[in-house]
Amino acid sequence: DNINDEKKEIILKALKEANKELEITAFKLERTEKVKRTTAILLEETIEELEQKRKAVEEQAEIIRAENDRKTIELEEARQLQLAMLPRELPKMANLDIAVYMKTATEVGGDYYDFHISDDGTLTTVIGDATGHGMKAGTIVSMIKTLFASSGSIIDMKSFFNQSSDTLKGIELGRLMMAFAMIKIKFNKLSFVNAGMPPLFIYRNVSKVVEEIMINGMPLGAMKNFPYEIKELEISSGDTILALSDGFPELKNQNDEEFGYTEVKEKFKSFAEKSPAEIVEHLKN
Repeated sequence: DNINDEKKEIILKALKEANKELEITAFKLERTEKVKRTTAILLEETIEELEQKRKAVEEQAEIIRAENDRKTIELEEARQLQLAMLPRELPKMANLDIAVYMKTATEVGGDYYDFHISDDGTLTTVIGDATGHGMKAGTIVSMIKTLFASSGSIIDMKSFFNQSSDTLKGIELGRLMMAFAMIKIKFNKLSFVNAGMPPLFIYRNVSKVVEEIMINGMPLGAMKNFPYEIKELEISSGDTILALSDGFPELKNQNDEEFGYTEVKEKFKSFAEKSPAEIVEHLKN
């Protein structure tokens, strides 16, 4: 009987321990199920949040695309307007041969050139470069085009420069200005006024040298009543004149080195006895 009682005690103890283990296992299983349910809920919420964020990102991207498309269209329209302001045909004169070249940027820039032939045969040529890019630069070019068309060939050169500079200064476009140069040619007389543009290069056919005509004038719109200077020169048959904006000498090669004015002068000299169209073709290549 004592042995049986002892065995009973051991069995009961084992049963109690087994019952505790079952209770612990059941508790662990219950906690695991709760964790699984909680994790499932969290995953569901996370997926829903991610989906909402994805939709928000797609909507924002679509808005940005639409805005970029709108700006691209506006810039292209402005660029086409800028090109439309340039002369469609070059002047045809018995004693002068003229060629031009302008490579436009992808966005609206401030490059401009124009011509006018007066009743007395005087050829007025202008070339300009508005500071900056975009719509403001295009606005300045439009204003200069209007001013030149209305009075550029009527009033004297100094008056035109002062009136144009005062007009640009008066509209208060911040630091936006217009570098601008005007050349008048009548018979063998050349008059030149410069407001912040690069020098004028003249190849002399007799001496075979290139003269660099530099005038230090403030760009239009920089200040009122600037004392612009007129230089008057004589030109001869076979002389060649090169007017340019600073975009050409500031072109860079693969080593990030600028072309430079010295190289422009040397290249111009080497091709100066060719036709203007051939000169332009050589310089742009």
